[in-house]
Amino acid sequence: RVDRSEIGVDDKLQDLGLESLDALEMVFDIEEKFNIEIPVNANDANIGGFETVGDVVRAVEKLVAKKA
Repeated sequence: RVDRSEIGVDDKLQDLGLESLDALEMVFDIEEKFNIEIPVNANDANIGGFETVGDVVRAVEKLVAKKA
């Protein structure tokens, strides 16, 4: 919905039009791509505690580093 080149780490997921179902799909895609497991509560409006793009990036970096 938003041009990728326009997205920054401080952008809020909600402001990018990411709804809860979109967020769950994003989490599943990230888990598959990086072979990690992101703890999420599907009943939580703020999926995985992610508010911004940077929150997602930092969480993925941390989980990938843990695997190494």
